[in-house]
Amino acid sequence: MNGALVIGAGPAGLMAAEVLAQAGHAVTVAEALPTPARKLLMAGKSGLNLTKSEPLADFATRFGGSAPVLRTPPGYLDTTEAEPGFGPEAVIGWARGLGIDLFTGSTGRVFPTGMKASPVLRAWLARLEGLGVQLRMRWRWTGFAGVDWRFATPEGEVLLRPDAVVLALGGASWPRLGSDAAWLPWLAARGVEVAPFRPANMGFRVDWSPAMARHFGQAVKGVALSAGDLVSRGEWVIGAQGIEGGGVYEISAALRDGAPGLVDLAPDLEAVELARRVAQLPGKLSVGNRLRRLLGDPVRAALLMEWGQPLPPEPERLAARAKALRLRHQGPMGLERAISSAGGITGASLTETLELRAMPGVFAAGEMLDWEAPTGGYLLTGCLETGRRAGLGAAAYLAAAR
Repeated sequence: MNGALVIGAGPAGLMAAEVLAQAGHAVTVAEALPTPARKLLMAGKSGLNLTKSEPLADFATRFGGSAPVLRTPPGYLDTTEAEPGFGPEAVIGWARGLGIDLFTGSTGRVFPTGMKASPVLRAWLARLEGLGVQLRMRWRWTGFAGVDWRFATPEGEVLLRPDAVVLALGGASWPRLGSDAAWLPWLAARGVEVAPFRPANMGFRVDWSPAMARHFGQAVKGVALSAGDLVSRGEWVIGAQGIEGGGVYEISAALRDGAPGLVDLAPDLEAVELARRVAQLPGKLSVGNRLRRLLGDPVRAALLMEWGQPLPPEPERLAARAKALRLRHQGPMGLERAISSAGGITGASLTETLELRAMPGVFAAGEMLDWEAPTGGYLLTGCLETGRRAGLGAAAYLAAAR
């Protein structure tokens, strides 16, 4: 086939297709599932967080891993200066260009006014259709047949030999939505280095005592979580299998990598003030009632009872424990429940345009790459940015080959 082939119709793949088509190239997008952008639609059910409105220099610091996402790691290129990239303001401008009205919340997170992902996706697909992009649904890449790319399709096996390829197949999280990492051995056999996949933005398993069952499904509010250099004031949820939610996801990378987690059950009070309030509580109250009065919330009191035993009787020591309660867990939940994944194609395997060094003319984008970021708009912006970069790289490759 002449032109470019994009494999994967998630945000990274669709952005690569848009850039290639705008550059005048014929583009075909192959997607294994019956509909495009399944993970985007699922993530947008509770409100599509497009990006976060903050300076690019601050935004870029939230990305880790060896692959370049909104910054160039030291040693990756001849320069260590950050690249401008497709950051928050660019994402906002792109969405408005689709006719999507946006608003910015109090935390800086940017959403469509309707909150849903489906209007964004419909407008985007309409634009791509207008650009001549061909979408092929239920086309599953199944590896190579010599120099050809092999696909299982509703019409049978199809072999393609495109002029350039952009891979946007996702990482290994939420495999039921298509990101199953089946591509890994095919690329590894061709010399592409892939860092092992690990869960990211995930919950943690907790072996609760029976007393905690009454709190399953309840949100933990008004606390601060910390692990390593990461701090979160977001809400999270107590579940039968452990703890999950945005507040946990913000510190999950450090927790996963072994940093101890701490919970401040009264982040708006100094330890001295909390100790004074402990001392004023009637001694005749049960321990549970004293803690509920002290913390103003039965859920926070239950956490102190669960993770703080044995509770010290002295007001100063009890206050200190409530301000730095050890988060006790049994490790991260698996990739099948993780919002995203860490690991993937390493920076050493990529050029600055996200071309695979071992496979000239083949580019990669999105969660296939070795990077991770917290929720809050960073993940989607990272996928859009790498899709754009890979698309620009593939367009330049095609132009040079003419």
